[in-house]
Amino acid sequence: MEIGKVAIIGAGTMGEGLTEAIAAKDIDVFLFEISEDRLNHGIDMIRTNLDNKIARWGMTESEKRALLSRVHGHVGLRRTREVDVVIETIPENLEMKKELFGELERTCPPEMIFITNTSTLSISKLAEDLYEPTRLVGMHFINPVPVVPLVEIIRGMKTSEKTFDIACGFAKQLKKRTVEVFEYPGYITTRMIVTMLNEAMEIVMDGVASVKDIDTAMRLGYQFEIGPLQMADAIGLDQVLEWMQTLFRDLGDLKYRPSSLIRKMVRANKLGVKTGEGFYKYSPEGKLITK
Repeated sequence: MEIGKVAIIGAGTMGEGLTEAIAAKDIDVFLFEISEDRLNHGIDMIRTNLDNKIARWGMTESEKRALLSRVHGHVGLRRTREVDVVIETIPENLEMKKELFGELERTCPPEMIFITNTSTLSISKLAEDLYEPTRLVGMHFINPVPVVPLVEIIRGMKTSEKTFDIACGFAKQLKKRTVEVFEYPGYITTRMIVTMLNEAMEIVMDGVASVKDIDTAMRLGYQFEIGPLQMADAIGLDQVLEWMQTLFRDLGDLKYRPSSLIRKMVRANKLGVKTGEGFYKYSPEGKLITK
């Protein structure tokens, strides 16, 4: 099944990245938000990301215009029935996501599949109130979506083979490598990365090394493109905290218990790139100011 139109619900960091990555493959993207302000902010951030690529000679102005012509912003969910597939990228909240999928099931054709980009939540739990739980599948894209070549495809207990195959075909359209994951909290990437991010924060708390030196050690020692603390800033410390809390709650293992440092920073609204300050400081365009 060739996908020609995609609905993305949520114009946050992941929604922006998915919109850019999908529109770049000549697919029309209908980007939905709950307000004009949030929608406009999301589209403005997409423009900023494209302008950054132009500045680095990674894209031309004509390519930018062509990509943006395939992005269609909407408030509300009225036009979701017009697309081939729906992807949700709303906050990592089980009840919010379940409510959204219930509304989508009432408005979308029965043959349409639903994709969740959840990083930690149970696909089976998200689908449990649907009349057709077979139509829901997880596709965990990783930020920055246009750059990272991987997507985890997660089966729920009732995800059908047809739904799974459509998700795999869609990933192939996007030129992504896929790994198949059977449902378990955190899947592969989130489950592994949060322990490293948490431990890096504990090293800061223990006074063993500075933020800069911790990141330098991991970049040079293990050939990471960026260090764990800069990575946490890029993801968003509020998002990382949600992942840790979900895994700690669901698995009960102390290695997932969030560091007191990340709790303190989230309370202070030092969330990383999105607020201009986390472990580092950032320009309004998201560029690192200090290392």
